[in-house]
Amino acid sequence: VQLVESGGGLVQAGGSLRLSCAASGRSVSSYAMGWFRQAPGKEREFVAVINWSGGSTVYADSVKGRFTLSRDNAKNTVYLKMNSLKPEDTAVYSCAVSPRNLPRRTYEYNYWGQGTQVTVSS
Repeated sequence: VQLVESGGGLVQAGGSLRLSCAASGRSVSSYAMGWFRQAPGKEREFVAVINWSGGSTVYADSVKGRFTLSRDNAKNTVYLKMNSLKPEDTAVYSCAVSPRNLPRRTYEYNYWGQGTQVTVSS
């Protein structure tokens, strides 16, 4: 499975971005899809995960109420809509695939994308 993220960029605080993660090589419709982020000098942290059907999601407390994760299995793609962005959201955002149910640990994921940079200016 190859994962390619897109949609990152520079945005002012309070603004919005929508990240996409497109999978190829095989269907990911039966897998959970998650997003993680890593800021400079910090460890990679969990952001959000969606189950195979899109019916269940889990968010980190730091993004709850601001970020929304969705998926389109027909397009083999997941989307992370990020609203009310803050400078502390600045990081490289990566998507990943997991056979587990709503995993939140990096070791639970099998495939990873290269990531897309999100920079939020104050």
